[in-house]
Amino acid sequence: MIQYAEGTLGPNAYRTLFGGRLINSLEHHPNITVTIGGFSSTAAGAYQFLYSTWSNLQQTLRLTDFSPSSQDRAAVEIIWQKGALADVLAGNTVAAIYKCRKVWASFPGAGYGQGEKSLDAMMKAYTLAGGQYINLHSNPAAGA
Repeated sequence: MIQYAEGTLGPNAYRTLFGGRLINSLEHHPNITVTIGGFSSTAAGAYQFLYSTWSNLQQTLRLTDFSPSSQDRAAVEIIWQKGALADVLAGNTVAAIYKCRKVWASFPGAGYGQGEKSLDAMMKAYTLAGGQYINLHSNPAAGA
């Protein structure tokens, strides 16, 4: 669902820079600043980690590379840090999205002006990927 929202869903998700260009090596975060439509970002990978965010997570989790497994572990860590992992595990996905909205610019309510996805689109992507959730559609802050 995060990959769908961030525009990285597909076979090259873990190699994708902000704006769609691909990197060849997953040895480390590329730390390449890309400017598109007035936005500049170092976001890279399946979950579009900013370089500063990745550096902190890499140290905290003792990650040795930018591999898919390292990126997945880092994304789960962010979700945990935002207090949303218990919501995900309990099927309260809407509350988890709400709690993580300031991390990923594409989440509904993020407020960064970078093309937020609707909650309905997010939940459709979640269920298409096999996710199950309790229905809290009407109140994104429920359970928060």
